[in-house]
Amino acid sequence: MAGKVKKFFKWTGITLGVAIVLGGSFVYHEWNADKPFFVNNFYDRAFLKLILENPEALTAMGFLEQIGIDGHNADWSDDTLAAGDRRFEYMQDVMASMALYSDEELDEQELITKKIVMELLGDPEQDLKFRFHNYPVNQLFGLQNQIPRFLDSLHQVKDTDDAEHYISRLSKIDTKFEQNMEGILKREELGIIPPTFVIDKSLEIMQDFVDQPAEENVLYVSFKEKLEKAEDISEEDRTSFLHQAADEINNTVYPAYQSYIDYFTGLRAKSNNDAGVWKFPDGEEYYNYQLRNYTTTNMTADEIHAIGLTEVDRIQAEMLEIFDSEGYDTSLGFTALINALAEEERFYYPDTDEGRAQILEDYRAIIEEIEAGLDEAFNIRPKADVVVKRVPEFSEKTAPGAYYQRPDMSGNRPGVFFANLYDIKATPKYGMRTLAYHEAVPGHHFQIAIQNELEDVPVLRTQAGFTPYAEGWALYSERVAWELGFQDDPYDNIGRLQAELFRAVRLVVDTGIHAQRWTREEAITYMLDNTGMAETDIVSEIERYIVMPGQATAYKVGMMELLRLRDEAREALGDKFDVRDFHDVVLKNGSVPLYLLREIIMDYIEDKKAS
Repeated sequence: MAGKVKKFFKWTGITLGVAIVLGGSFVYHEWNADKPFFVNNFYDRAFLKLILENPEALTAMGFLEQIGIDGHNADWSDDTLAAGDRRFEYMQDVMASMALYSDEELDEQELITKKIVMELLGDPEQDLKFRFHNYPVNQLFGLQNQIPRFLDSLHQVKDTDDAEHYISRLSKIDTKFEQNMEGILKREELGIIPPTFVIDKSLEIMQDFVDQPAEENVLYVSFKEKLEKAEDISEEDRTSFLHQAADEINNTVYPAYQSYIDYFTGLRAKSNNDAGVWKFPDGEEYYNYQLRNYTTTNMTADEIHAIGLTEVDRIQAEMLEIFDSEGYDTSLGFTALINALAEEERFYYPDTDEGRAQILEDYRAIIEEIEAGLDEAFNIRPKADVVVKRVPEFSEKTAPGAYYQRPDMSGNRPGVFFANLYDIKATPKYGMRTLAYHEAVPGHHFQIAIQNELEDVPVLRTQAGFTPYAEGWALYSERVAWELGFQDDPYDNIGRLQAELFRAVRLVVDTGIHAQRWTREEAITYMLDNTGMAETDIVSEIERYIVMPGQATAYKVGMMELLRLRDEAREALGDKFDVRDFHDVVLKNGSVPLYLLREIIMDYIEDKKAS
């Protein structure tokens, strides 16, 4: 038990020795004072108080279980409007307390943390103004998808307590839906209604979900699989738990989903197919705020759109050079060539269960290979493993081509690279290396697991995420893998460039939809003409940008800044430049906004010059 207590104090930023020596009065002061003695205690306290109100975040992080606390796993986070009001008030209190610490009294790392916190807090007035400018139910990450994904991927079942908590969560899904309906009704009142196609696809997902017999639903099947692996649960208890699960699915979960089906069926008559957020109240201002949040820069929609067009031209020209070297007739033009390549059967696996299983095995082999060959570019390695899984079949039709799930803080749950195998034509062999490097090593898993394992920094530094940093790093990693020789096959290099082209096209279509009033169909056509991706993937991607305005611009913006910083460091340091040191500096500070990353790299350059 002593080890668990020590781990808890380390996690909260209060060392065990200090806590014992100074006693309860010190801990009480650090927990309640407007200005704790140690600023890192303030940062950790602010983060801890916030997540203690969020059972879902606690489950995902998995740290309280290490000290025997697991009651949160029986509950859902409070999604009422009143709870949202309390969170806004709390954030304002945190900002007020932050002002009590002057920059001059903070050391280098404490100041970095302060800047991270200020960026995370954002602009409370703008956040409040745009609180309802989104779609809580949508085809991609809506509530109806998040709940089964969460229970399938994150709720662990190792003993009877875990199983009882799972049943408890099933029994409260109706309450979760009722709470979210408060905000949905508020959005309808404000005229913030999803496009018709978003409603239609969300309805299709929900209807398919409730049309299944309970025993075939992912909530039951996943639970059954977890129970079978739990050695400490008796066969009699497993049978009882499964009976309870089926009962809750039929009598709680399905009626909750049906209530949403009924509501959105009625709401559909008020919807239209306008795709962009320009249609929202103060829509232009909202989109600019989203671009600021997602890129951590002050670039305008017009600037981002222009960069995208330029990058599309550059990357396509590089790809045409490879086509020419491989004997293709480049007079046909880029669109014809990339589409013809996508039709060559030699680049695809059989459209069978065996073919899909082989894809997963080959992804694992790609990751294993590159993990063994990174010494030239990296000093640091994550401790956590990464595994490859198929996107859950209930959601793969509208899910992105791949995504990553971070490991928990306990080290018990590895990182997961989820690959979407719905459409076999969406997984050409020449694109697999790049996708594995992006989602796993040295991309998302590498960066996020290292951040998860950072020591001697406030816990929020291990968990905070800035999209242009995280996604920029993953896209930059594709380039690093190529530089290291892992994509020396010309077709693999086409796959790499096609992935970068995809992110450049995103700059064009995201701003096109939300700032230039492109229709969904115009955006799909542009992406079809300029990427060579499978149409099923393109439709999912465009509809993703429609429900996540601005997010898709972060990838290329982040990658370009990382490359720019690396070039600047190499030029400034000459023979003193070592890319392994550069990567250390980028990774060992965790996820940061781009402007702060620039400051950190400039400090590294000056320190290296002086050494």
